[in-house]
Amino acid sequence: MDPLHLTTSRHNGTLIVSVAGELDIATTELLRGHLLALLQEAGHSRVPGTELVIEVSRLSFIDAAGLGILVSVQNQAVNQRTPLHIEGVPPNMRRLLRITGLDRHLT
Repeated sequence: MDPLHLTTSRHNGTLIVSVAGELDIATTELLRGHLLALLQEAGHSRVPGTELVIEVSRLSFIDAAGLGILVSVQNQAVNQRTPLHIEGVPPNMRRLLRITGLDRHLT
């Protein structure tokens, strides 16, 4: 089991969180809390057009709970008009997103 690791960086109005390890029912609340804090930061940013990027190329596993968190955070981002993008989607996750139809909403 790979623990979940989150690394955040900020570049010219873009908040980037890199996610590595396993995103499952045991780790979703860690990611949710972190992403919601970043969305709050983006909402209060003085830089117009601040966006949030979730980089997942080092994500080794994701389950339904992990997908649910991404959908929930995406909905929050839409509600507060903060652009959110998921980048670096590995092939196994890309397939899962395509099967569930979430590829049209999350990437």
